[in-house]
Amino acid sequence: MTLKEKIKNLPENSGVYIMRDAGGNIIYVGKAVVLKNRVRQYFNNSPKLPKVQAMVDNIADFEYIITLTEKDALALEANLIRKYKPHYNILLKDDKHSPYIKIDLKQDYPTIEVTRKVKRDGARYFGPFFNGIHVWDIVGVIKSAYRMRTCPKRMGKKDRACLNYHIGLCSAPCMGYISKEDYRETVQKVMRFLSGYDDTAEKLIEERMNAAVEREEFERAIVYRDQLAMLKKLRERTVANLGNVTDIDAFAYASSGEYGVVSVALVRGNKMMGVKNYRINDASMTTEELFSTFLSQYYALDNELPEEICLEEEFDTTALSEYLGTITGKPPFITFPKKGARARLVKTAHSNASDYLVKSSEKLEREKDMTLGAVKQLEKILGIKSARRIECYDISNISGVDKVASQSVFIDGKSSPSDYRKYRIKTVEGADDFKCMEEVIKRRLQRASNDEKFSYLPDLIVIDGGKGQLSSAYGVMTSLGYDIPMVGLAKREEEIFTPHSSDPIVLKKDNYALRLLQRVRDEAHRFAITYHRKLRGKRYYSELDEIPGVGKKRRAILLKAFENYEDLKNADAQTLAAIEGIDSATAQNVYDYFHNKTEGQKA
Repeated sequence: MTLKEKIKNLPENSGVYIMRDAGGNIIYVGKAVVLKNRVRQYFNNSPKLPKVQAMVDNIADFEYIITLTEKDALALEANLIRKYKPHYNILLKDDKHSPYIKIDLKQDYPTIEVTRKVKRDGARYFGPFFNGIHVWDIVGVIKSAYRMRTCPKRMGKKDRACLNYHIGLCSAPCMGYISKEDYRETVQKVMRFLSGYDDTAEKLIEERMNAAVEREEFERAIVYRDQLAMLKKLRERTVANLGNVTDIDAFAYASSGEYGVVSVALVRGNKMMGVKNYRINDASMTTEELFSTFLSQYYALDNELPEEICLEEEFDTTALSEYLGTITGKPPFITFPKKGARARLVKTAHSNASDYLVKSSEKLEREKDMTLGAVKQLEKILGIKSARRIECYDISNISGVDKVASQSVFIDGKSSPSDYRKYRIKTVEGADDFKCMEEVIKRRLQRASNDEKFSYLPDLIVIDGGKGQLSSAYGVMTSLGYDIPMVGLAKREEEIFTPHSSDPIVLKKDNYALRLLQRVRDEAHRFAITYHRKLRGKRYYSELDEIPGVGKKRRAILLKAFENYEDLKNADAQTLAAIEGIDSATAQNVYDYFHNKTEGQKA
């Protein structure tokens, strides 16, 4: 069935559509209130943004899934994006969370915990703290003003109170010096302070600073003084005229047509915590699609869902609100303020998004040249349809011992570590890199049809080696019935070999396509060496541990310092002592151990 026929037969239900390229890779996932209307828009002749047109040009096929409601479509879209990470969708990373303060009220005597993960566990979370507000400064204020405990969760019996109690930073509930009722009242005050409703902390700390001065405890007084200065800065961030709602996220979007940035201004406890910026690569065409997809992912990444979300442009948020409500059990208010404090928050977010977009444009262009631009160059140089998914294979062993192989994966010119794989060679005797490569390629392709982790076939296979290694790998691939483009990259001259030509392709050293192949190859080599060293470390674990002064850390240092274990055994004491992390006594012990062992074998 042609694309035109499939479009004509689309249903008028809500659902999710999935776009695929010529290689069968999922490149975009979207949700629609009416599938027929939404998908048809991609293929009409109306002008489109460059990023949308680029996606449409790559669509070879599509499929769809009908859902009962728009909320179900939104949830399914979010799950599919997280699973497949399509190139043209908004993809948010989960690697730089700001810290929160957590108070678990299920404990008899709750403690202050600092965490970067907001869990749906019934505890209270306050934050995030960033942009000049340091979480440990806030914890210090809580200890100084309210004397709430910060020690680990469990309270065991203690013979005496800890130092925090003696210097006035804890009420020592572990010693029974405060009743459960009084401690609960302290916890309530702390939560009111963190929520912006309690301003007694400043007064309490000022009193303790003056008392410290009178006792001539000037170092302690300086700490109190710095805490007062921090509280003053925090007070200056107060956002007035917000009414009863004190926790707000205000979002705005700026786009150059090719790149986009979403910024969020966070208000917690009436305090402006700061602004976060997210670069996005998005092929959606409407404000509703953009923010529905972005907010679904943003709050699914354990970001705290506030009482209210403010957006720039109005759209129907019924499905979005219902979906977000499933995360915490209570849907937030979604508003579109045009004046007042909330409108100023949205304007702040928009200004930050525009500024970040301008400042990052040059970096984005450079990244594009090194990734997608390099992929396009490589496709043209090799004459292949696609190089979107590149897999590279490398063999690592020493004299045929502990033979391993690695598989690095780059998608759209960027490394994808979650797709890396390592292999332990099973069928090859001795040091035969050609046979090892044949085994690895065979195992990789045979598992493609019955193992989900290997189900995605590469658009291009790179072999770390020259013509010989390439011929071995290509032969086993074709014998299995596959016809995947394959090249070999020789280390010495960085020549690119192809299966059907004896002459290599030689590119300039600064060519982005060559640099991409080098990055793919270097990653495979690094991954293989790391795995090989791990196996080698296990192999010689007990022998090195017999040496006095050699523990886990020094064992790792020694194994890393010598590529060949025989070199380690034959090294003299002076060479060993020159290794950073190995003292002269340990070096002598290592030398004596192997030297005496060798002498004993000779005798």
